[in-house]
Amino acid sequence: MQNTKILLSGNEAIAQGALQAGCSFYAGYPITPQNELIAYMSKYMPASGGVFIQAESELAAINMVYGAAAAGSMAMTSSSSPGISLMQEGISYIAGSNIPAVIVNIMRGGPGLGNIAPAQSDYFQATRGGGHGDYRLIVLAPASVQEAYDLTQKAFFLADKYRIPVMILGDGVLGQMMEPLRLSGKKIKFKPAPGWALTGCKGRNPNVVKSFFLREGELEEFNLKLQEKYKIIERKEVRCEESFLADAQVVLVAYGTMSRVAKSALNQLRSRGKKVGLIRPISLWPFPRRPFAISNRKLKYLVLEMSYGQMLEDVRLAVNGRQKVDFLGRSGGGIVSQEQVMNKIKKLID
Repeated sequence: MQNTKILLSGNEAIAQGALQAGCSFYAGYPITPQNELIAYMSKYMPASGGVFIQAESELAAINMVYGAAAAGSMAMTSSSSPGISLMQEGISYIAGSNIPAVIVNIMRGGPGLGNIAPAQSDYFQATRGGGHGDYRLIVLAPASVQEAYDLTQKAFFLADKYRIPVMILGDGVLGQMMEPLRLSGKKIKFKPAPGWALTGCKGRNPNVVKSFFLREGELEEFNLKLQEKYKIIERKEVRCEESFLADAQVVLVAYGTMSRVAKSALNQLRSRGKKVGLIRPISLWPFPRRPFAISNRKLKYLVLEMSYGQMLEDVRLAVNGRQKVDFLGRSGGGIVSQEQVMNKIKKLID
């Protein structure tokens, strides 16, 4: 399939990326707007030699992923906002057991049951761990169907490399829209990492995968090791797109679907001589702080989100009071328009 170009939705592209990355176990429960993903996996995963299970609930799905990952499978689940909330305890257990897994959240409007329209209001949950305990997920935010496919393959690589849960954070627009997709090469084959996966104990001491530490000081020691791993990830796994920062007076900051609106506004304004730049975080954790130290000159940041200001907090932390940070956002299914972005920028420049 190398260099084949096909038309897929974002949900289907994530599923195809997972299959080519060597995903050998999938468990999930249907919820809009990610149902195309679970449907694609149910159709194509058995043919690839993997195991597909439609679980009875999101709680069951994440714990099946936990068990399969502990046994050495490259395991994955997907859901949308309320379903991901139900999975938080299981995700914490996976992080606390030092095993890899990939979790996909195609966000919808909230809080509560909300609606099936797109939103970006799960940013806090994704980037702060979401469940109990001092743990982190690597969080990747694609902005196109091609990137959804590419970053899903990267997610499996990073999960395996760091033995950590990795989240693909998209939204209903990305999941449902269709774009041409160029497929990469052949399927990647992962092998269980020796020494930690439950591959049987014949000929060696039994191995136990757990997140339960009762001896005094044992859990703190384990947590300190986790924190060291997270520091390495923060140094090595930051991903970001930067555009026109050298001369910008106003820098847009947006991720995922909102970054597409930001780019359209940026291109229109640059063609009219307005000095506008863009920072697009691709890894939401670790968050790309370096681009916000680009210059000592005075400029303004405009954060764009399909929420009421969640990534905004990380931008303010990165700027650390050195520059002015403005915000423009909608939630509950509302998407800031290109015209609204352009009008806001004009006011900031004027």
